[in-house]
Amino acid sequence: MSDIRTPSPARPLLRTPRTRRLATAAVAATCLALAAAQSGATATAAARSPFVGPLHTVSTIASTVPANGDVNPYGVAVVPRSVGRLHGGDVLVSNFNAASNLQGTGTTIVQVAPDGAVSQFAAIDPAHLPGKCPGGVGLTTALSVLRNGWVIVGSLPTADGTSATAQSGCLLVLDSRGRVQETITGHGLNGPWDMTALDFGDVTELFVTNVLNGTLAANGATVHHGTVVRLLISSGPDYPPTVLDSRVIASGFGERTDPAALVVGPTGVGLDRQGTLFVADSVGNRVAAIPNAPWRGTDAGAGRTVTADNGLNTPLGLAVAPNGDVLTVNAGDGNLVETTRDGVQVAERTLDANGSPAGAGNLFGLAVAPDRRSLYFVDDSSNTLNRLSAP
Repeated sequence: MSDIRTPSPARPLLRTPRTRRLATAAVAATCLALAAAQSGATATAAARSPFVGPLHTVSTIASTVPANGDVNPYGVAVVPRSVGRLHGGDVLVSNFNAASNLQGTGTTIVQVAPDGAVSQFAAIDPAHLPGKCPGGVGLTTALSVLRNGWVIVGSLPTADGTSATAQSGCLLVLDSRGRVQETITGHGLNGPWDMTALDFGDVTELFVTNVLNGTLAANGATVHHGTVVRLLISSGPDYPPTVLDSRVIASGFGERTDPAALVVGPTGVGLDRQGTLFVADSVGNRVAAIPNAPWRGTDAGAGRTVTADNGLNTPLGLAVAPNGDVLTVNAGDGNLVETTRDGVQVAERTLDANGSPAGAGNLFGLAVAPDRRSLYFVDDSSNTLNRLSAP
C-alpha cells in the first residue's frame, strides 16, 4: 500500500541480542499486520454504517465499588484471554478515588464478568511498591491487559485530592493474579492519563497520554505541553515487561488543572487498522489523528484535527469501533459521539443525563465488547460498569 512506509530505525535499549531482535520484530510485525488489515478495510469502508446505529439500550452490569469503598471508575479494559485470575471476556475497571472521594487516591482494580459477577482483581498498597512511583498510587484511565497476562495501569497520584499535590506517578505492572511486580518511570512518562496497546504477544507497543508537563506550574492556565509517548516493550508469561524503546510521537496538546476534574488534557487514545492513533484532545474539544503511529520516527505535534465542536463537549474516553469510526464520550453532557475517520459526526447517543448540567462529569473510559456489537462504559456518578447495546 502506498502509505505503508518502511519504518525508521528504532533506537531501543539494546542490552542483549535478544532485545535487539525483539525490537526489530516488533516494528516489522506491526507494519505487516497493519498493511494486511488496511487492505481488507479499504474494500469495506464504503459500505459501512454507524456502529451505534442499532444501539439504543443502556443497561447496568454491576457496581464497581470494591470492599474498601473506592469510587470514580476511570479505566476500562477487556481481558483478551484467560490467564491466572483473569478470565477472558471479563472487564477490568480502575478506580481513581478512594472512599474519601479524593481524586488521585484510588488503589483498586475490579473484575466484572459479563453476567455481573464482581471480584476485586487488585488492591495496591502505595507503601509497598517494588519500584519508584513518584507520589504513590492514584489509578487513572490508562489501563491495558496483555495477552500473556500482564496488566498495566497508570498512576497519577495526589496526597489530598487536589492538583497542588499531584505528582508524576508511573505505570504499574501487575501479574495475572493482581500483584504489582514492577513500576515503569521515566521514558517521557509524566502523569500517565490514558493508554492503548498494540499487542503481538512477546512484543507490545503502548501509547500513553501524559498531562503533567508544565501543567501544575501554570496554576490553572492552559499550557500546550501534553504528549503521547510510545513505549516498545518485551514481555512473556514468566518475565515482566521490559522497555526497549520510548519515543514522543505527539506533543503540544492543551492541558490545565481543574478543581472538578483534577487535570484536563489529552485523554482517550485508540489505534485503527491503518496505523492512525486517534486522541481525544479534551482542552481543544476535538479529536486528533496521529498517522503511522506504530512506526513513525518523528513527533507529529498535536496531530491533524479530525473533528471539533458540534456534538463534542470535552471528549474524554475514546475507542475505535469495528467499522473504523471513532467513538468518544463527553465530559460536558454525558453523550457519546461517533465520527468517521474523515471527520463526519454520524451519530450521537445520550448515555447518562443525570445531574446538572445533564450528564456532566459522568463518563470516562469505554471499550468495545468482545461481541463487537456493543460497548462497555463506566459511569462515575453511579459508580457502575454499563453496556450500550441493541434492544
